[in-house]
Amino acid sequence: MTVIDDYLAEHSGPHREHMDALRAIITRLAPDATQALAWGMPTWKLNGNLVHIAAGKHHVGLYPGGEGVEFVRDELVELGLKFSKGAIQLPVDRPVPVELVERLVAFRVAQQEAKGR
Repeated sequence: MTVIDDYLAEHSGPHREHMDALRAIITRLAPDATQALAWGMPTWKLNGNLVHIAAGKHHVGLYPGGEGVEFVRDELVELGLKFSKGAIQLPVDRPVPVELVERLVAFRVAQQEAKGR
């Protein structure tokens, strides 16, 4: 088991389902990323921090950094999702916006891969 497995094992229901979905997307789009626990959150690293996730009270937080949030800002507004400079709240009573998360993670992977060149 990894530290991310341990973190996920502490959660159940829709929080766990959302985090499992996010983990599957991130792992598929960033197969070379390493997994760790940073700031108490499951974290994927690829030439630095790629993305973090964490369970909130009524949401799962996705932390792609400021440029990541800005990349999908208009879609976040259209979907009525709460967000801040570097964080997105994905309510657990709504489906994970898979296409948005895929675009966002692909953007972050491209950013981080460019850093490694």
